[in-house]
Amino acid sequence: MKINSNKQLRLGAVLSYASMIIGYIVQIIYTPIMIRIIGQSQYGLYNLTNSIVSYLSLFSLGFGTAYVRFYMRHKKDNDTDAISKMNGMFIVVFLILGLLATITGFILVVHSNSILGNKFTISELRLAKKLMFLMVINIAISFPLIPIVSYIQANERFIFQNSLNIVRQVLNPFLSLPLLLLGFGSLGMIFVTTIISLLIGAWQIMYSIKKLSFKFSLHGLDFSELREVALFSFFLFLNALTDQINWNIDKFIIGRYYGAVPVAIYGIAAQLNTYYLNLSTAISSVYVPRINMVVAKGAQNMDTVLTKMFINIGRTQFVIVVLVLIELAFLGRPFIGFWVGKNYYDAFPILMILIIPVTIPLIQNTGIAIQQAKNMHIFRSLLYVVIAVANALLSLVLVKPYGALGTAFATAISLIIGNGFLMNWYYQKHIGIDVIQFWKKICRFVPLVIVSLLVGFLSTHFVNVYSVSGFIIEGIIIAIVYAAMLFFTGLDKNEREKVLNKLSKALK
Repeated sequence: MKINSNKQLRLGAVLSYASMIIGYIVQIIYTPIMIRIIGQSQYGLYNLTNSIVSYLSLFSLGFGTAYVRFYMRHKKDNDTDAISKMNGMFIVVFLILGLLATITGFILVVHSNSILGNKFTISELRLAKKLMFLMVINIAISFPLIPIVSYIQANERFIFQNSLNIVRQVLNPFLSLPLLLLGFGSLGMIFVTTIISLLIGAWQIMYSIKKLSFKFSLHGLDFSELREVALFSFFLFLNALTDQINWNIDKFIIGRYYGAVPVAIYGIAAQLNTYYLNLSTAISSVYVPRINMVVAKGAQNMDTVLTKMFINIGRTQFVIVVLVLIELAFLGRPFIGFWVGKNYYDAFPILMILIIPVTIPLIQNTGIAIQQAKNMHIFRSLLYVVIAVANALLSLVLVKPYGALGTAFATAISLIIGNGFLMNWYYQKHIGIDVIQFWKKICRFVPLVIVSLLVGFLSTHFVNVYSVSGFIIEGIIIAIVYAAMLFFTGLDKNEREKVLNKLSKALK
């Protein structure tokens, strides 16, 4: 049965959150078991090598993100021949880019000892080489699949994609744990990840061919379009480069100066930060094809439509991420202790330094898709390169006196300057988004934030959050107050009526 586009969006968003929640639950259970089996040192080494090899993903050069924009342009004209030729072009391009990434990866493996530095034992360096080798294989597998995944996304098949993500979330630890117990350590984890990637990749290929009629042609490739895609993608590549620097350079710098254990502590904060980032993108990602279609049609009220989407999606994202932020502010430290042990308490301040400033771009990440759809993402790309370089340099300055906290603080400063100030100015001045109206809508939530923080602060004086019962009670108190304040002060009259109607129907 074919599901219409609006239902794909709604169910896709629901499944995206279902995937995340399942993934969080699985990882919360699995991570402490895994750390206890492989040890803090090996966990830190796993994080460090993964952060190094992840730079190979930059060889995609932003072509995968560019696919949706150019696909929508041809789809608007119902030009199936152009889509087939474009598919062929992207397949050839990603086979070449994948080969280059693989060769570069093996060069990194050969020189891994020099890259990691002298803060590691001989056995750790040997393990790192093996880990990096398997990770490079995993990266090599991913490249030929990028056009397929992009095609599925462009066709708004979010239910299928997010269902696969749920399968991946469950299978990975389920299959890794036996290998960990048998003594294969982090090598077994990466081996399982590689096998799952192969199986899911094969499933995606079959689905795109049988269900979505994916076709490609290698005859009469439009190289003028390739040049246009390359120019558009170059600045997306710069975005990916800055993301890699902002979120992975800290681990490398900490590893060079302090070794594996501090990387493990930072890695826990980074893992929770990644979960926080995903809370927002789960909603905005399903709207990328629709935003591109609105821009491709180029209606006179385009900016008004895009501003409405920017505000509505941003308000929804705010409600979700700020609740999590407030809960983490009061429960983050005890949670880390319950989760991975008291040895990781130092991850809490790192986590808060990272997630507080990143909240602004999280509630505005629909703007990234709007910029890209309008081909106006050059400013952001160049700005982020400058800020990422400044972040790396400041991290090098602060890592010696302040350790991991110093590198996290450098990342926070770059996010506040880049996303908090400069990008909001650019949205308002050049992109056509009414940012002033956006922040007026967001300001409706200020009372709810203040009251929730006050209640959370006061209740910690009466509840022991380091006990399991106290931890649960505190979390429930904050959630109830937050929900009540949201209903009475955050929502407008129409939204309150909709909520009451839905509750009434649910009760019936």
